[in-house]
Amino acid sequence: MASNDAPHRTSNSNSQLTILVVEDEPAIATAVAQRLTAEGWRVEVARDGLSGVEAAARLRPAAVVLDVMLPGIDGLEVCRRIQAENPVPVLMLTARDDETDMLVGLGVGADDYMTKPFSMRELVARLKALLRRVDRASRLAAAPEPASSEDTMVFSDVVIDRAQRRVSRGGVEAHLTPTEFDLLVMLAGSPRTVLTRERLLAEVWDWADASGTRTVDSHVKAVRRKLGPDLVRTVHGVGYAFEPPVEDDGRARDGADGSPGQPS
Repeated sequence: MASNDAPHRTSNSNSQLTILVVEDEPAIATAVAQRLTAEGWRVEVARDGLSGVEAAARLRPAAVVLDVMLPGIDGLEVCRRIQAENPVPVLMLTARDDETDMLVGLGVGADDYMTKPFSMRELVARLKALLRRVDRASRLAAAPEPASSEDTMVFSDVVIDRAQRRVSRGGVEAHLTPTEFDLLVMLAGSPRTVLTRERLLAEVWDWADASGTRTVDSHVKAVRRKLGPDLVRTVHGVGYAFEPPVEDDGRARDGADGSPGQPS
């Protein structure tokens, strides 16, 4: 059962947003809905997978809090259908602390996950951080700056287009979630430099509590699965480093001038 942490002060901006909660356990659904309502959001609850898909299409919510284990169709299939119809930030809830389940969830379009039992304070913080990232991306897309060479980072066969938020390897585009893309850009901005999990959590997720470091680990694994295991090196007990791929002649290309960490 989720804990009853005291709510934050209500934000006026939250009242403009609708959050869809898809959760079949009545006690958890009620507790989450009450807490998010206290934060100033409009909240609607769906109690099964099919109702969740219908509600997402009808409401066009700002974000979805989605349980994995649902009657009818499970949360993974709900996430697939929601993202196919109208991409929306999804925070998944899982009763099993199983990284395979988490990676599958990220693979179908979820942006973050939490394991039950969870703190209401952490749920609110992660949801707010997720919405901040989406808001920043929307503002950049609505008023893009003139394209420049610095918008594109080229590392051998890996091309990261920050302006269009697209990435490819070997000419094949990889479809990353917004969080995965932000994580990749953060790492690639400092090639071969070890970034701690705590720093990545703070910079990418806007969440400074170390309890979320497993989220970083799972997203790194998702990026590796989509772009190759060689791009991100694990430094055990510390964090991760971006490793530019090596070209056929044995040299790594980091940028047009060959200097490390420079976008091309």
